Amino acid sequence: MQNILKKRPWVRITFVIIALAGSANDGGYLMCENLIEPLDAAYSYGVGTNDDWGCEVSRRYHVPVHQYDCFDPARPICNGGTFVFHDECVGDRTGHGNSRFFDTLENQIRKNGDTGRRLIIKMDIEGAEWDTLLAAPEELLASILQITMEMHGYNDSKILEVIRKLKRDFYLVNLHFNNWSCTSKAAPLPAWAYQTHWVNKRIGLPDPAAPVPAPMSPLNAPDSPTWPDCQLR
Repeated sequence: MQNILKKRPWVRITFVIIALAGSANDGGYLMCENLIEPLDAAYSYGVGTNDDWGCEVSRRYHVPVHQYDCFDPARPICNGGTFVFHDECVGDRTGHGNSRFFDTLENQIRKNGDTGRRLIIKMDIEGAEWDTLLAAPEELLASILQITMEMHGYNDSKILEVIRKLKRDFYLVNLHFNNWSCTSKAAPLPAWAYQTHWVNKRIGLPDPAAPVPAPMSPLNAPDSPTWPDCQLR
């Protein structure tokens, strides 16, 4: 996996403003702020008891945020924002599993009437991202403006398939390892969980003058402020 990142690691996009959406540490995600609008809706997968990212996006851009979580019955609230909570999870097929309902990314976007609209996605679904993204049609992924997600794992062949698939239509502009997950078992990676941000090639152009890989944004913060950090060097 490290090899494919080295072939075309994270890049700096020309004339872009990187901003943090959500809280610092765990719960905040970097976005390319000036490439978001115009925006029709946002999707937040894996929300738990709060959705700092979704709340800030909804309030700042005045769009609904569709939240999906079938493991935590809590309904996050957002004063001044619009949340639409769906008691289901995203996956590679439609159906029930262990009394929980799953559907595909394509179906969920279609059922909300958002096919072909300008969307951004946040995803933190504890390893289910690989099957979910493998099942998503490439034309659907190619229509999404930005995807910010925490990825999990390091020794599954699906990981390389998904990264190759994403890199056909997106630039990886941020890679930050979650220091809750630092472990030598993931070597040569420093951790088994990592936040990534992907920008559609239709809206972003790499800065030819920037070094590759681009310097990590100073807005990245350790997920745990007390644990030792671990990043690619």
